[in-house]
Amino acid sequence: MPEPPEDVVNAAPPPGDEPPPSEAFEAAMLTELRERGEPAFTVPSPEGEAPKGKLPPLDELVGRIPAETRQLLDELFRARFTEVRRVPTKALKG
Repeated sequence: MPEPPEDVVNAAPPPGDEPPPSEAFEAAMLTELRERGEPAFTVPSPEGEAPKGKLPPLDELVGRIPAETRQLLDELFRARFTEVRRVPTKALKG
């Protein structure tokens, strides 16, 4: 089997070197998703804080995690859930 020409081999940038998509590209993609009836999502603004109010009890939140997942977390990481805390949005920014 003959090898592809050099310009074809080097046509794509190496993984991780791609520039981020342009705003025009993203707008076109969202329009296409809407036309196909697929849900398009948006990332919430980092300025927006989580709703204030009382946090649910720890037992209720732990109960939402499937038993198999809780067991695996315990086996792999010895993870224990100890408290419910609200995390500021700024702390989640990368």
